[in-house]
Amino acid sequence: MKRGYKGKILLFGFMLLMTPLVMTAQDEKEYIRKGNRLYKKSEYSGSEAMYRRAQSQERSTADAGFNLGDALYKQGRFSEAATEFDRASEGYEDPVRKAEGFYNLGNAFLKDQKYKESIEAYINSLKLKPDNTEAKYNLAYAQDQLKKQEEQQKQQDQKQQDQNKDKSDDNQQKKEEQQQQQDQQQDQQQPEPQQGTMSREDAKRLLEALSAAEKRTQEKVQQEKVKGAKTRVIKNW
Repeated sequence: MKRGYKGKILLFGFMLLMTPLVMTAQDEKEYIRKGNRLYKKSEYSGSEAMYRRAQSQERSTADAGFNLGDALYKQGRFSEAATEFDRASEGYEDPVRKAEGFYNLGNAFLKDQKYKESIEAYINSLKLKPDNTEAKYNLAYAQDQLKKQEEQQKQQDQKQQDQNKDKSDDNQQKKEEQQQQQDQQQDQQQPEPQQGTMSREDAKRLLEALSAAEKRTQEKVQQEKVKGAKTRVIKNW
């Protein structure tokens, strides 16, 4: 099968190192063997149980955790598998097995889309085992996926900012429209002045002015009457 990076995406990382490991403690070894037999039958839940029993034995080795990580990985429980691979890698003194632990750790992180963590794990594996071509391929793949993930995150952040801005603009526009409607309603409620009419205050002032003018006129008439009478009386015909 062609393994070109630009060809079909084929992750060598998903090919786990499943070679049964040699045990030292007798009880641990027996549980590991039972787990391996179940694992080969694809009975991953049962193999997990055996590996956990092996892991619980006194002075258990990192091998039980390594195989437990394989069983968890096969069940799609990548985060739990990563924990076991990480623990096994730290527990190994043999550089080859330590490299294999880091390699599987990178695979678990890769499946969980934790690309930064997978890159670090593959680099640690390659430091101990530089000729691991699968780790090199997966490292390049993880770096490419991380770049895409960061670009997508930037696009999502920009989209969210645009949506927030549009929402803010819409809210401002709605406020302005509501204010315009309120102003229009207030204008409609206020009575418009009618041509040819006057207010009550103006009418009162006008009546008072007319009344005063009439009073002055009547007083003048009375005065003229008095003057006329006196004149007629004293005229000699």
